[in-house]
Amino acid sequence: MTAVEQSPGWRLWLAGARPRTLPAAVVPVAVGSAAAVGVTDFIWWRAVAALVVSLALQVATNYVNDYADGARGTDTERVGPLRLVGSGTATVGQVRRAALVAFAVAGIAGGGLALAVGWELLVVGLVSMAAGWAYTGGPKPYGYLGLGEVFVFVFFGVVATVGSTYVQTESVTGLSLLASVPVGLAAVALLVVNNLRDIPGDTASAKRTLAVRLGDPATRRFYLGLLLGVGVGIVATGAIRLPALIGLVGWATALVPARLVRRGALGSALIPVLGATGRTQLLAGLLLALGLALGG
Repeated sequence: MTAVEQSPGWRLWLAGARPRTLPAAVVPVAVGSAAAVGVTDFIWWRAVAALVVSLALQVATNYVNDYADGARGTDTERVGPLRLVGSGTATVGQVRRAALVAFAVAGIAGGGLALAVGWELLVVGLVSMAAGWAYTGGPKPYGYLGLGEVFVFVFFGVVATVGSTYVQTESVTGLSLLASVPVGLAAVALLVVNNLRDIPGDTASAKRTLAVRLGDPATRRFYLGLLLGVGVGIVATGAIRLPALIGLVGWATALVPARLVRRGALGSALIPVLGATGRTQLLAGLLLALGLALGG
């Protein structure tokens, strides 16, 4: 077995899973579960299963992105964190199999929820997995067409948040729909700043992300608008459950990455912005969830 064919160690697999993106999977489950507090008897195992599904889908999507970009040669020169295939650390086949394992984990946890709640969750799960695969996989990945932000908002905002409430209440609630908006916008902001950093490389490899289509100045304004939208969404949610306004404490940390983006940070200088955006997403989301739970 050659060096390239050997499986990377767990630390490299963890790096390839892109830990900085995982708040996008944790926050919607926390917020959606908290929105169910006070509405029905809370069932903890369902919340844990929903978290497993969300994390597994995020990791699977990241691995698909890794092997698909690596196979196309769009990750050979990049500023950001490690990509397994693009760096030669793992083969396309190895990362594809890792993605399939992550999808399988999501399917098993989701299947348990479907047995307890209803078959409709199977449909939602299959659509979510297909969307995660087609994001950068397949012959015409929609992530290359500037539609990645729509995918993130819908699936890691609305679907994950409302779905986490649904597995508890077995109904779609107005509160969960409203709370899903700031959750989704925060997840989109994370993607946008990532794509802002990658504009030069994506342009060279004909990867037409929304950031490439908008250009640098407009993408920066879009990012700032998303952060503002997160704050507005928290306030709107607090109008229904007042303690949800605690989320604004976490949202205030967005001032740090917002300032760096406004000042024109480029390339490697945007890596700390990505981390800071993830921290804002996590803090604002978890505090929003805490407020929703306290007000339930």
